[in-house]
Amino acid sequence: MTWTQTELELIGQADELELASLSDDGALSPFVTMWVVRVGEEIYVRSAGGASRPWFQRATSSGTGHIRAGGIEAEVAFDKAPVGADIEIDASYHEKYDRYGSTIVGHVTGPGAHQVTIRLVRRTKSYSHDVGR
Repeated sequence: MTWTQTELELIGQADELELASLSDDGALSPFVTMWVVRVGEEIYVRSAGGASRPWFQRATSSGTGHIRAGGIEAEVAFDKAPVGADIEIDASYHEKYDRYGSTIVGHVTGPGAHQVTIRLVRRTKSYSHDVGR
């Protein structure tokens, strides 16, 4: 499945995304809050703390999970970013989050962050909630 334009807009405009990985027994891990960017028709997150962060290890191990952002909830697969997408992803992080300062944005941009980029691939029809509920 692909993201709809509405989903891309709502998730892409959200300041933060909540992500939970699916464990082997089918249970969701606790949700972790992180920054999210949209590049074209794709949605990406990065591990600000590197590959050793527990949420990143669970996500790459399980390969699937659930996200919430911008009033949208969806089951997703966790995939690698396409080769060559890192420059655009970095630019999106800078454009969206530079207001927090270059030091903070530096945790999710540059060569170190490229290795911990996850593309969120929609697996099932998402559903939305009224924002503010």
